[in-house]
Amino acid sequence: MKNKGIHHISIISGDGRENANFYVNTLGLRMVLKTVNQDDPTNYHLFYANGAGQPGSSITFFPWPRAISATYGTGETVAVSFSVPENSFDYWIDRFANKNVKFDAPIERLGKPVLRFFDPDGLSLELIEDSRSDGLPAWRESDVPEEFAIRGFWGANFLLTETESSIRILTDILGFQRSKQQDNLSLLETESSLGHSIILEKEESSRPGRTGKGTVHHVAFRAKDEEELDSLREQVVGMGLNPTGIIDRHVFKSVYFQTPGGILFEMATDGPGYKSVVENEEELGKKLFLPPWLEPKRGRIEQTLPPIEV
Repeated sequence: MKNKGIHHISIISGDGRENANFYVNTLGLRMVLKTVNQDDPTNYHLFYANGAGQPGSSITFFPWPRAISATYGTGETVAVSFSVPENSFDYWIDRFANKNVKFDAPIERLGKPVLRFFDPDGLSLELIEDSRSDGLPAWRESDVPEEFAIRGFWGANFLLTETESSIRILTDILGFQRSKQQDNLSLLETESSLGHSIILEKEESSRPGRTGKGTVHHVAFRAKDEEELDSLREQVVGMGLNPTGIIDRHVFKSVYFQTPGGILFEMATDGPGYKSVVENEEELGKKLFLPPWLEPKRGRIEQTLPPIEV
């Protein structure tokens, strides 16, 4: 339970440079990996995390500069929540106001204060004050004071017409437990310091969304290592679902499957981690990383991609 929860969350964005500027220079996250979409090497895949690049802190983006704006529907992840120390909201409200970030007034939900805001592509984000992550490393080279800085994920919100199948996957396979209920909201939690919470919002009737910039592509959950990943995969098969084989992403290994509720889940190993692709930790996120089969094409790929420096 202490090592279970969200591993990373991957999202479709618009312009990559605007995306990097927001997540690094506005939110104070660390760019830990700058690579390409392995299915489309003409586009970036950008990774941001806390100071140590820990599992449970990494939000990733596939920039598609010409993408249309997304609209959210059922069967989707409709919000991503970050964990910040208690008594942080005054700082963030001032920062958002000064940087022209759209945000809503704080509310309380399921016993927690929530500050909702939006990234440049309209993605719904939240800050949640949560002392469980206070001792975890922020990115110290950011201008966000450490006592207010984002530590990683608090969780994510799923909008579903049927929740029981997702609850079964989350509890029977992925290490979550039912925690609280408020109206049509169900909270599931692990004992991890990061990425420990999923909110399932039940909607009576389905409504279609539109894929575009701001769409959450998938949510990944933690597996200790490849042995556990293989075991989890067999459990998914045992539920009658159709997972992929194990895919090597170099910084972790992954298995993907579609849930009955419509959300794409990934299970990803904690290691080897972002530091495994650099000789010196200071290089994280600065040089373009390419998997070995793309390295011979580096010159052409770098000519295709617009430069991103943060």
